[in-house]
Amino acid sequence: MPLYMPSNWTDEKLLELTREDNRAAFTELYERYWKKLFVIAANKLKDIAVAEELTQDILADVWQRRDTIRITTTFSAYLAVAMKYKVIDYLARQSHRNRYEEYMLTNGTKYDDSTENWLSFEELRGRLEKLVNALPEKCRLIYQLSREQGYSNKRIAAEQSISEKTVEAHLTRALKILRSKLSSFLFSLFF
Repeated sequence: MPLYMPSNWTDEKLLELTREDNRAAFTELYERYWKKLFVIAANKLKDIAVAEELTQDILADVWQRRDTIRITTTFSAYLAVAMKYKVIDYLARQSHRNRYEEYMLTNGTKYDDSTENWLSFEELRGRLEKLVNALPEKCRLIYQLSREQGYSNKRIAAEQSISEKTVEAHLTRALKILRSKLSSFLFSLFF
């Protein structure tokens, strides 16, 4: 396989070669679209660091899913839509974080119980970590990918070669186990 890809090759040809683990083909796609994606993200977010991160995430995802990715439109359109949803997701998380911080500023406690809260949080975190590690292997893996790594059910399904319904079932099972085990612990912790 050549190390250099002709720049006149179509995206479809380069995607085909990328599916065959051809890094040079992927590098050509990367170089074609990195700046375009970055500009889209930077214009929407006004934050260069986040724009770079989102751009890297999308292109890394293309490489990681090269065996299973199916694009029904042009590669350019696929990337534009992927960036749109990445930006929307990022802005939604930021909005949620801002609302929470605002709530805590206006409705926070009147006395400083930060040490007590920190100790309770650490105790809860330790307990949760033990419970997660005790989950059945597949439930644990899917829970960690979803909750700790922030992967979507679709991405987990693709990476684990299972259906999204199976991912949902494992997550539901994991959350049910964790809720039941944590409920008595939380009651004793706060009362």
